[in-house]
Amino acid sequence: MASKAIVNLTLVFRIFALLLSVSCIVVLVTDTVEFTDGSKTTFKDVMTYRYVLATAAIGGAYSLLQLPCAIYYAFKQKRLIRGQFLPEFDFYGDKMVSFVLAAGVGAVFAVTYELKSFVNDFVETLLSLGFEDTVGIKSGTDKFLNRIYIAAGLLLGAFVCMALLSVLSSINRTTSSGLFR
Repeated sequence: MASKAIVNLTLVFRIFALLLSVSCIVVLVTDTVEFTDGSKTTFKDVMTYRYVLATAAIGGAYSLLQLPCAIYYAFKQKRLIRGQFLPEFDFYGDKMVSFVLAAGVGAVFAVTYELKSFVNDFVETLLSLGFEDTVGIKSGTDKFLNRIYIAAGLLLGAFVCMALLSVLSSINRTTSSGLFR
């Protein structure tokens, strides 16, 4: 059995991972920009942002699935499901979900950086050609991409929580006998 501090940290990190994943989803879904010509851009217009939404949903769903077990374990100091299934599930699940979140974080930061530099170069080119009405394009896309950066930061926080949970589940697993030993 793990110490009380590790069990409580596990519960806290699961709650934070859930909240950060859900916050990332909310910021992504509500991020939209409307240009002067009436066209709109949302996260659905970029394939990578849909992937990031899926990774945040996977992280949130996994955290939500694990939360009742973590609450029970924190208050009763006993596993909800007896045996070695839950420590093994925690161990492998935490690792897999943290890798999925890490892939989402890398993708969103890379694509947003590239899109921001592309839009800046495009606007500079239009300004050099004499088009003066490009200020609306730049300000709209800057606002849109800055909110995507906020969503990326939230997903990064969820990844950090899940990576720390991965370490804690490793500690919990080594204190038990395990399935594969």
